[in-house]
Order: sequence, then structure tokens, then C-alpha cells
Amino acid sequence: MIMAKTLVIYYSRTGENYVDGSVKVLDKGNTAAVAQMIARTVDADLFEVRTVKPYPADYYACIDVAKQELRDKARPELIAKLASVAGYDNVVVAGPCWWGTYPMAIFTQLEALDFAGKRVFPVMTHEGAGLAGSAKALRQACPGAEVGPGLAVLGASVGESGDVVAKWAKDNLA
Repeated sequence: MIMAKTLVIYYSRTGENYVDGSVKVLDKGNTAAVAQMIARTVDADLFEVRTVKPYPADYYACIDVAKQELRDKARPELIAKLASVAGYDNVVVAGPCWWGTYPMAIFTQLEALDFAGKRVFPVMTHEGAGLAGSAKALRQACPGAEVGPGLAVLGASVGESGDVVAKWAKDNLA
């Protein structure tokens, strides 16, 4: 059996994050941890979306910037962009749930790619919002793609979510 080739495009935040009711400092962002679990499970490639202008280190200042970017439909400049997803069958788009959707930097990357004939899968880390508007956002940002089942992982539970993430990845990406 030939496994489908999968790419995980993700944005993740280290430092101050809202976790289980309070702000905590994370050495590794929750979304990065989930993206790496998926990559290990199905031998996927990883691409981290990184912005030229960093978000504020302070969590509350960061969410204010994120909300303003959403209002403005901003497309933050990226340090590097993928040129193509042509070599992939599946593209997982993973990010934290910021105001009901992905961070705007994810859209900077997605809108630069051709998703015709690809399967895309929403993955969100969150503290109560689940998948929120991620599937709808992917339908809009990835024209020509089939949007597959999503995975929502509670940020506070990422450390104990390996089995759930692996099962989802095997069921949907293999």
C-alpha cells in the first residue's frame, strides 16, 4: 500500500499562551506539538508559518493584534513562503484558534498556493472553541480542494493527546 504524501502547514506560538484558564509560558507551542505528532504518525513534511514582524510577547497584547488583523483582513508578511503543494495529496492546516479562525498569517501562505485536487484538513488547538470556523475558512482560502474531517485539540491537553492525534492522522491521512 502506498501512503498518501502529506504536508502539515502550521503556525504556533511559544511564550505566553492561554492554557486551562490562565496565561502560561510555553517552550513549545501547542500547535507545533500537534503538528509534530501528525508528522511522526504519517511521515508528513512540516512547514512552519513565521511572520516577519513578531507578535507581541505579552499574551493580551498579542490577542489585541490578532483581533485587529482579523478586522482588517490583514495578510502579515512571512519570513518564507512555500511555492507549491504540487507534491502532496493531503495538506493539513494547523493553527491556534484566534477569534474563531486561524491566525491571519496562515492565510498569507494559503492564498499563495494552488489547492486544485488536494485534500485539506483543518486542525486547531484551542481552549474551548473547538474547530470554530476553520473548515469554512479552508473552503474559502483553498479553492479546488476537498476539505476533510478536522481535528480540534484542547491546548491544555496537548501533552496527553498523542493517541487521539495519531488515530485521527491514520484514519484521514494514510
